[in-house]
Amino acid sequence: MCVDLDGTLVKSDTLHDSLLALMRNHPLQLLGLPGRVLRGKAAFKSFIATQVILDVAHLPYNQELLEFLCQEHGRGRDLYLATGADESLARRVAEHLGIFRGFLGSNGVTNLTGGNKLDALRQRFAPAGFDYIGNDLPDLPLLAAAGEPMVANPTLRLRARLSGRGIRPARQFLDRKSTLPSLFNAVRIHQWAKNLLIFIPLLCSHALSVTKLLAAAAAFFCFSLTASGAYLVNDLLDMEADRRHPHKRMRPFASGDLSAASGILMVGVFLAAGLLGARLFLPAQFLLFLLLYLGTTLAYSVYLKRIPLVDVLVLSGLYILRILSGSAATDTPISHWLAGFSMFLFLSLAIVKRFAELENLRIRNATPMNGRGYVLSDLEQLRSFGTSSAYAAVVVFAIYISGSDVAKLYHHPRFLWGTVPLIILWLNRVWLLASRGELNEDPVAFALTDPMSLIMGVAVVAVALLAV
Repeated sequence: MCVDLDGTLVKSDTLHDSLLALMRNHPLQLLGLPGRVLRGKAAFKSFIATQVILDVAHLPYNQELLEFLCQEHGRGRDLYLATGADESLARRVAEHLGIFRGFLGSNGVTNLTGGNKLDALRQRFAPAGFDYIGNDLPDLPLLAAAGEPMVANPTLRLRARLSGRGIRPARQFLDRKSTLPSLFNAVRIHQWAKNLLIFIPLLCSHALSVTKLLAAAAAFFCFSLTASGAYLVNDLLDMEADRRHPHKRMRPFASGDLSAASGILMVGVFLAAGLLGARLFLPAQFLLFLLLYLGTTLAYSVYLKRIPLVDVLVLSGLYILRILSGSAATDTPISHWLAGFSMFLFLSLAIVKRFAELENLRIRNATPMNGRGYVLSDLEQLRSFGTSSAYAAVVVFAIYISGSDVAKLYHHPRFLWGTVPLIILWLNRVWLLASRGELNEDPVAFALTDPMSLIMGVAVVAVALLAV
């Protein structure tokens, strides 16, 4: 029995995975790739395989197919890995799984796909023949020639061609989530809630109008579309690291539920929609802030996230950019009080995110391997940085509500003191949960799903309305 690798045994395309890993780790090498392509696809695959060593232990294997192959191996059947991927990668996958009698792959001269693979299998297994498991159109001639054709996560075009030629697969191995839920997961619709910060300058100014609300709404959607494009880039570049993470390995690209090629297409669509909408409907200053956000996010994804402390400063800065973008979209200035409060608050939330990641690793007796630059011994220092920043935000807010500026906006400013213990309670609760290893996600996303946080949020709004 012969089994294809890309899209079949593994749900992703290992060449695409390797190119994205190369883009993240050695971006300047991308400049030389066009010349490599001209030397032929087999030579190109061989070059990429020498530059990027994929972690074969954490590839997104088709679990249903893998279980079947292990059963067949246990019965004494000869299994062969037959792939268009470079033979060095095929060898490492075969050695890792330990169920294959042999392997065939591209060798730098011959690209082992389609007719080339069929010729190689006929030459090696004649006259007995072979069974074959594939997933896409290049596998069609092999499935047609196989004694028992089987498919794993077959593409629509392969299904159509098999049906047209009257070929009925003996077995199907389906291990992929539905496309639509995976798409929504990939663009992180739930993270759009962070972009509600765009409305903060307008709400704090107490100068609401239909025109400004519409401008803020347009800014929200443009910012959200652009942010989703940036999230997609981050997930594509982080696929290998995500596959080693207990939770992030389930992300659509890391798990193989969405292909890297579809992800790149989605990046183009979302970024074009967000930036074009900003250009057509919003002030130029908003577009500048949006471009600054996009550039900073991409720099963070490629490099800045690896520098300890710089990463949390960048994360907090991205939150503040949302507020500045809202100010630009609605032509509403922000006060130095709001700027100071936001700076300390979001710095604390960025630090608690890193703290929670390290604490969860410590509880599992695991070692940080995500390239962030932090070690477990940094936990107490991060706790000190984060909690002090949280209380600095509370102090700034307390000074603001005790000053003269607040009287210009609120008729009963003394009621605002009721929000202080609520803010302290929420921040302390977030840090307490993180210290217990119970904070498993972004603290802002956590606040939007945590019932206690929502109750405290409603209480803060109620107190603010009383003060008005």
